[in-house]
Formats: sequence, C-alpha cells, structure tokens
Amino acid sequence: MRNTNTRIARQFRIPHSTFRIGLLAGAFIAVLDCGRPAPDAPSVIVTIPRGASFDAAVDSLVARGVVTHPTTFYWYARLHGLPGNLKSGIYGFRADERWSELVDALKRGRGVLRRWTVPEGLTLREIADLAQSQLGVPHDSLLAAAADPALLSRLGLAGVAGTAEGYLYPTTYTVRMRVGAAELVRLMTDQFLAHWQAEWQPRLDTLRMTRHQLVTLASIIQAEVRYRPDREYVSAVYHNRLRKGMRLEADPTVIYAYGRRLNRVYEKNLRIRSPYNTYLVPGLPPGPISQPDSANLAAALYPARVPFLFFVAQPDGKHIFSVTYREHQAAIEAVHRMQRAARAPRPRGR
Repeated sequence: MRNTNTRIARQFRIPHSTFRIGLLAGAFIAVLDCGRPAPDAPSVIVTIPRGASFDAAVDSLVARGVVTHPTTFYWYARLHGLPGNLKSGIYGFRADERWSELVDALKRGRGVLRRWTVPEGLTLREIADLAQSQLGVPHDSLLAAAADPALLSRLGLAGVAGTAEGYLYPTTYTVRMRVGAAELVRLMTDQFLAHWQAEWQPRLDTLRMTRHQLVTLASIIQAEVRYRPDREYVSAVYHNRLRKGMRLEADPTVIYAYGRRLNRVYEKNLRIRSPYNTYLVPGLPPGPISQPDSANLAAALYPARVPFLFFVAQPDGKHIFSVTYREHQAAIEAVHRMQRAARAPRPRGR
C-alpha cells in the first residue's frame, strides 16, 4: 500500500502529509457523495480513448475539471471497481459531477456521446430524416420541436416564420446517445446564433434586409453553388435582379416547392403554384429553403460588384455569367454543346 500511495502522490505531485489527509477527507466525501452540480451547469466533453489506462482516464477527468480531488477520487474509483470496467468513448459530464454517477457512467458507458454531422444545404425534413435514422429521434418530433413558438421567439422569428428552417446550423455535433428532439434543435439553433457575427447586422441595415431575408437568400445560394468561388457572383446576380424588380427564377426554390428532391427541373415544373416558386412569384420566397453555412451567409451579405443578371451551370458545376439575355442564351447553347459532347460515345482505341 505504501508503494502505491507513493506512486500516486508523485504522479499528482502531492506532499505525503497532504496525501494522507486527502485520503481521510476523501473517504468522508466518498461516503457522503453529496456534491451535486448545478442543474444548468454546462457539460464538459471528456474523451476516453480506446485502450486508455485507468490512470490516463483520471488524468483526463482532472484536466477537464470534472474531478478536482484526484487522489481521493482515484481510491474511490478503485474501491468501486472502475479500473477493470472502464469503457472508452466520448462523455459529457458536468464539473464536480457526483462521484457515484461519474464512476457508474464510466463503468456502464452511460452518458457516452456520439458525433453527428449535418451537411450544409439539407432541408428541415431531410435533417429530420437524418436524425431519425442516425440518432433515433422521431421525424415528427423534430419537426414539432423546430416549430416551437418559444424557440421561434428566441430566434426572432415569432410571427415571421412557422419553423426554424434555415437556422439549424450545418456542422458536426457531439450529442448524447438518447438526445431528445427539443435538445437537438436547441443545439443546432445555438450554433447558428454562435456563428452569426456582430458586424453582419450593420451590413444588413445597409442592404435594407432583415436577417430572415438574408438567411433565405443565403439558402438559395447554398443550393445553387457547387463551385465555391462562384458564391459571390451568384449572390450578385440575385441582388441585381432584386434591385431591378426581376424574378429570381431560381430552380432550387421550385424543387423546395415540391417538397422532395427532383433529379431535374423541367419546364412543366416551373408552373407549380407555390409562394416558393420564384419563376412565378417576384422577390424572395417566404423563408429559407435549406440550412446555409457561414460562407454562404457571408456571400449573401457581400456580393461581388459585377453587373451580371444571368447565370447557367456547366456540367462541371462552374457557372457562366452574363449581363444581357442574348449573352445568356449563347451561354445556354454552349452548355448544351458541352452536355452533348459528354454524352457522345468515344471512339475505341486501336
């Protein structure tokens, strides 16, 4: 026992006298185990790598501030069988978590978190599908949580939008294994608010746009652009058309009106009656059509200073931009030639 105590004391750089006192105090704390974190205390992410030793796990808990009495916790955890039952994973603990709950979680793998990635450009319904298939969150529950009036009020959308479409920020999240729909939506909208930059508001005032209008425009740019350097130019086309009172004529808004992904937008699709059909309805649609990321929000805020009014996508995803409709028609013909050339059979080599 003395050798073990010496190793622990040296490991944590604790004088032997303090170490002995700590053991006695720790025994008393362990019996009572009465320290409870505040219910609203933020979670601390602790990663226990696969194959990590018990000592390394204690070091991680101490480094993250979850355990503040390392020596006494060491002996408490050993007494309760943690070393032989330690489960690796990503955990979410509160600072000064009760030791009994902490040890139980590490032994059972309870409270293990998982990483969940939401790609940019998904619609609310597609995110609900993703959450159901990957996290077990019921599809309808997430849709309902995204329409919660209190949430919409916090986002400044009360009376403006019926859901949080556009505000579920696309990124990689660390979530609990049994995360609820409301918690998930709150996490995602919190990320949107965290990525919203203070200097963007004065820019909105200059553009005479509301944040909701800006997010709506950014979501259309997000859906249109595959070649990233084109973002600011696509944004310029839409800003120029809005300023001139022209219809946006954005295919992604037509697709959103159908409520499902279309492999291709045909002429007949452009006649769908919907406030989201920007071929028929002037101005921006009522709300976002997907979840834009910061790059597309910035592109919507700061369009390129160019006079373009039209664009057409090439087979490689890059766009040809035009000022006049005649130039645009020529660009469309050029794209058709590219498409025909791509479909043409190649001669066999000898």
